[in-house]
Amino acid sequence: MTPSIQRAALLLSIAIGLVVGLWAAAWPEAFYDSFPGFGRSWVAVDGPFNEHLIRDVGALYLALAGASVASAWTRDTRVAGAAWTIFGVLHLAYHLGHLADMAATDVVGNVVTLGLSLLVGVALLVPVRHHVVEVVR
Repeated sequence: MTPSIQRAALLLSIAIGLVVGLWAAAWPEAFYDSFPGFGRSWVAVDGPFNEHLIRDVGALYLALAGASVASAWTRDTRVAGAAWTIFGVLHLAYHLGHLADMAATDVVGNVVTLGLSLLVGVALLVPVRHHVVEVVR
């Protein structure tokens, strides 16, 4: 893993956590009705609105963003990587089993975005390879 790829993964994890987290925590009904935006609705197809559950999802994403910010501060991405990877595996696994009520476009979008989120976590787990220049005499 190169430092620039890991930095990009860290910034992306912060962005995902903040956007999803703030939307769900601050405006749970709007999140339920219209996530991910662009005229699509991925949450509402999965059952009735539950404000408590949606706000908890928002808090979870904000906590993940916080772990990523802490990783940026400490320059050690492993803890945030572990958190995003565990969440990403479980989140993707659930959704892979619940795609039947979605349009084909939404299935593709759901799997791609959740897969990307999981890959961001994995990228934060992989150690950075620093190029070592060996001087030959």
